Amino acid sequence: MTLSLITSMSLFALAASLSPGPVNLVSLSGSARYGIKTGLVFVTGATLGFIVLFLLIGFGLHYLIDQLNWITQALQWFGIAFLLYLSYQLFTDNGELNSDKHSKAPTFMTGAIMQWLNPKAWLASLSGIAAYTPNAEAAEVLIFASLYLPICWLSLGIWVWIGKILGRYFQSPGKMRLMNKTLAILLAGSCVLILV
Repeated sequence: MTLSLITSMSLFALAASLSPGPVNLVSLSGSARYGIKTGLVFVTGATLGFIVLFLLIGFGLHYLIDQLNWITQALQWFGIAFLLYLSYQLFTDNGELNSDKHSKAPTFMTGAIMQWLNPKAWLASLSGIAAYTPNAEAAEVLIFASLYLPICWLSLGIWVWIGKILGRYFQSPGKMRLMNKTLAILLAGSCVLILV
């Protein structure tokens, strides 16, 4: 494997991980409301959930998906339903910083499951595997995944850090509600983009 291929894989992983998407918005919102520790737990779950998805696609899941087109449609609709549920939770959040502190905090499992229902994660996995490991050789897939893992975690970590900074400016329940409603609308809007 050449250095230029490793560089290309890394840049692809960076662009896919850092660009705004549902997981990025939940990372930002969760850390703004519940702090960096909670945000990083969510990010760790999201990263590991994505890597498992990526590896399974790299090792042949994409062949099954190609044969059974209904799976793609079902995942898309489950993903949209899950994202709309998260949007609703965020939109109706009361903004109280100290009320039942961790009842709705994003968890490790939320992050992992969210990636499996996230159309952006499926698209990044399918297109990345197709573009950079067309022969689906195990060594290539493993190298790509080993590059993707820290890049994904650090990229989502940036969103957590931004959320923590924003959280300092949204210390009142009213301001927190405004931020949550804005992020909820953006998250729901991403569902519209999935359908278009």
